[in-house]
Amino acid sequence: MTLLRNIDCNAERWLLLVFYVMLVITMAIEVLRREIFAYSSIWGEEIVRYSFIYLAWIGAAAAVKERAHIRIDVVMHYLGPRPKALLYIFGDLVMFAVAVIALYWSYEAVHVSAKFGSVTDGLRVSKVWFLMAVPTGFALMIWRLIQSFMRDIKSLRDGTPVFEGDKLFD
Repeated sequence: MTLLRNIDCNAERWLLLVFYVMLVITMAIEVLRREIFAYSSIWGEEIVRYSFIYLAWIGAAAAVKERAHIRIDVVMHYLGPRPKALLYIFGDLVMFAVAVIALYWSYEAVHVSAKFGSVTDGLRVSKVWFLMAVPTGFALMIWRLIQSFMRDIKSLRDGTPVFEGDKLFD
């Protein structure tokens, strides 16, 4: 159970680290190759681009987990714990509906790419691996929204303050 809990707590963090390191190392190698050897590869640019796409979608899921998405919370300062929890639950439900629809349509794009066997230009690898960034991100968002929903229901039931994430400004 500890392994699953550790994965649940740190999955996005580790995935973000892997894709970020891959992006930085590949970019550094490509810059050195271009400046020193006057030669660059087509695959390096692809790895950087697709790593960045994975970073964006996994980062969006991490932001859902930490409640770090940009929001206007002026009204929240004037609400008690219960109305605040209800507002967060409503927001999570709306985001959940959008994420489910987006997951369906993003998976449809992956399915079409797999059906026609499209490959990347430089790596000559199936585009399915790279197009899966979007459904993976939305699936992680849905999972984190379910967890957030359960956490907010518990706060609503107990009357405790709802989790609001870290504040950028006070």
